[in-house]
Formats: sequence, C-alpha cells, structure tokens
Amino acid sequence: MFASTLLCLASAALASAHTVITYPGWRGNNLITNETFPYGMQWMYPCGGMSVTQNRTYWPIGGGAIAFQPGWFQGHATAFLYVNMGFGTDGPDGGPANMSLPIVPPFQILGPSKNPYPGTMCLPQVPLPAGAQVKVGDNATIQVVELAVHGAALFSCVDITFVENNDPRLAEVNATNCFNSNDIGFADIYTMVVRASGQGNTTSDAETRFWYFRRNSGRSFTQFLGWLPVVLGGLWVFL
Repeated sequence: MFASTLLCLASAALASAHTVITYPGWRGNNLITNETFPYGMQWMYPCGGMSVTQNRTYWPIGGGAIAFQPGWFQGHATAFLYVNMGFGTDGPDGGPANMSLPIVPPFQILGPSKNPYPGTMCLPQVPLPAGAQVKVGDNATIQVVELAVHGAALFSCVDITFVENNDPRLAEVNATNCFNSNDIGFADIYTMVVRASGQGNTTSDAETRFWYFRRNSGRSFTQFLGWLPVVLGGLWVFL
C-alpha cells in the first residue's frame, strides 16, 4: 500500500518533485512549492524543510537498506548523491546536531535524460558511519543529498530508531521496495590534481587552462579574423 501511495504522490507532483526516499521510510511529503517555498521545500537544509517525524522508522543496528527515486525533477540527467547520518535529538527541532557523517562514499547517478523520469536506486546494505557506536533504542536520521548538475542541493531525510538486526518490526527488504531500475546508471567520483596545496602563487600552464576553461590556450587563426577589417582599413589610409 505504501508503494502504491508513493507512486500516486510522485506522479501527481511530477512538475515540482525531487528526491523521494522509498525505503526505509520518509520524513514526510516535501514535494511542495508555495509562497513560503517558491523554489520548493527540498532546497532547504538539512531535510527539505520538514520537521522531525514523531513516527520513526525501525532500522537495523548493523546497517540496512536505503532506496530512493532521484529523477522526479527536470535537469537531473546527472547528479551527485550523498548519504549521511546524524545521531541523537539534541539538535535544532529535536533532530541531530550534526548531519555530516557519510555512510557511503559519494557517487554519481546517470539518468536517461534531463526530463523527469521514474526509476529507483537501491543500496541493499548500508553500514553505519565509520567509528559510530550505537545501541538499540538510539535515534538517528538518514539524510540523502542530491547535488544537481547546476550546483544546487536537494535534501530528504528519514528518522530512524535502531533495533536488533532480526527484529520482527523491521520492514522486509525485497524486490518491490528496494531495486535498481535499468534506466538509471551510476559512476564513481574521482579527482585529478591540477595544483597540489602548498605551491604558493605558482601558476602552471595546466592550472591556467583549468581556471579559464582553456580560454587562454593556443589561439587559432580564426580568432583574429575579427581584426581583419581594421587592418585593411589602416593599410588603405597609408596607400
């Protein structure tokens, strides 16, 4: 029933929706654009303008699954995805004080087009942040951040309570609620060093090309054609 309700909700909000967490749950419907949120709620850090839910979702203390739909907004043919976790209820609005603990390395999604598209991504076994120590009954929040190709970030969250890995209250993970659609790909994110730190004001040719997006690299003959009428006019004056 939850999956059917979510599908109807996402379809109705196709023009304005962004990222939807389909498993293990969702803090609430933030697919809203109004006078208070003229650009939509999901632009609001840390959880898309939604307050902490009072009806938390159970999640295994040893880590579990996370699934989401990333393509309910135009322009998301590619995007970066971050999945973070925050612990406790001592932060603003009764949520975590810190939402910057990554639980998976950031990765890129590769959608079929820039138009809104259906499709789900599933991370079947997500661990806790490195070094995290939790016990059964502790509260936390999972944050999914989608960094769009134009640089803006979209935020969605689900509030969880940790339970034993075999707790019967855990929602079953199966092919209906956690699957990877064929039309969505993914890629690793990597860096290429252009200038290492500690090099002062030294500017290499590679750095200059990077900073100016190759505007200063190798002028071609066609770039000087615009000066041709001026040159010819000057020669005519002296003839």
